[in-house]
Amino acid sequence: MAMAPKDSKARVVWVLIDGLGDLSINEYEGNTPLAEAFTPFLDLVARAGASGLMDPVEPGLACGSDTAHLSLFGYDPREYYRGRGAFESLGAGLSMKPGEIAFKCNFATMEEETGVVTARRCDRNFEREGPILCEYLDETVLPSFPKNRVRVKYATEHRCGLVVEGPGLCDRISSTDPLKDNLKLLVAEPLDETEEAAYTAKVVNEVSDTIRKMLGTHPVNQERESVGKNPANCVLLRGCGELLDVEPFESRHGFKACMVAPTKVIAGIGASLGIEVVSAPGATGDYHTNLTPKMDTIVDALSWGATGESGDQGEAGSRMGFLHVKAVDDASHDGNVDLKRDLIAAVDVMVGQLVKRLWEKERESNGALKYYICCTGDHSTPVEFLKDHSHEPVPFVSAKVSDILELSGEESLSKCVPTESVKLPYAITEEYRQKCLDSLVRRTPTRGDSVSSFSEVAAARGILGRFPGSQIIPFISALFE
Repeated sequence: MAMAPKDSKARVVWVLIDGLGDLSINEYEGNTPLAEAFTPFLDLVARAGASGLMDPVEPGLACGSDTAHLSLFGYDPREYYRGRGAFESLGAGLSMKPGEIAFKCNFATMEEETGVVTARRCDRNFEREGPILCEYLDETVLPSFPKNRVRVKYATEHRCGLVVEGPGLCDRISSTDPLKDNLKLLVAEPLDETEEAAYTAKVVNEVSDTIRKMLGTHPVNQERESVGKNPANCVLLRGCGELLDVEPFESRHGFKACMVAPTKVIAGIGASLGIEVVSAPGATGDYHTNLTPKMDTIVDALSWGATGESGDQGEAGSRMGFLHVKAVDDASHDGNVDLKRDLIAAVDVMVGQLVKRLWEKERESNGALKYYICCTGDHSTPVEFLKDHSHEPVPFVSAKVSDILELSGEESLSKCVPTESVKLPYAITEEYRQKCLDSLVRRTPTRGDSVSSFSEVAAARGILGRFPGSQIIPFISALFE
């Protein structure tokens, strides 16, 4: 396994665009949303670097963000995966001990008379009500199982983390989530014939029933119904999981890493692997997130790692910074084709800001550091055809920042990179588009593997070929000298 020497000068920023990949869209004349989006900076990275197609786990497998990220970080999900719930709950800030179980939960809307879940996501804009309901549900004691207690904490949008503590529990039970709207709420079932699984299923079903009764009369839901909104009168218990017991990331791969990931399930994966999770102001993990502070935060985290307290280069902090963007995947699940395209274009503006800042940091180091950028997705989420995760590979690109600047020229890059904060939703102006076309797109040659744009089709021609996600960390390790 590739191990990074301690005197490495390299620092890598890995931008992960959740749900990036897609299929051809008729109204885009066969282009995908990524190919249709205005992405001069991602294209610039492709021109300067090496491209390929990446299968998050293996070819033909449609995977969740949790299993995909485990694979991308170098942990085979077929060996280590224990359910998504622990990741969501840890990311939301709930502590866990061995023997406890956790769930990734949706606040949902259910018809009381029929038991049909009419909306699996009661409302993506749930930032005000979600924390109120979570505080109300936290510390719930179950009437029939007084030794088991429920802890709840708000995550993002319509999601929360939920931990059940107490004796006799295991993660070998099914979900209560029907996975599609207009189907009945499910009953948790044991997945094996052990007494633990049978007991846990009974406990979890009481959790579901108790929470439903508590939410039914809460003032938040009465207020929502009075103005015609879906009530959050049900919590879907998904992805039952126990605390992950794995070798920490640094021990496994030989270098430290940090991440900015306001999406709680991704932050929980990072926490489970011993990756430092860094908070960024204005980063919400939804349609309203502020991308520029996320970029600034990850750059600063890596720059702190450039010099330890003793002044020795490379002896402190992280060598890899992971920056996660969730909103693109949300647009895919919501079936909003144009929004997915526009969000990708906004992420591209952030990538331009990232290139500029990394180049400034590299110059300030007087040769002590060199920066690289990697950009990819964690899976495809076809926005029009499926509105869910699919099995297509996603594009991957990596380039050295100094090579990017050599192609673009510092003056042209600075002229095109916006100085304002990229807060979603972010509109691409015609003035900005024309400036990039004149200064970057039409004047920038191609080097590296001759790929000139960042898209699913273009990446297929890249020198990296097609490879599994488990190879990304060895690839990054090889960048460290």
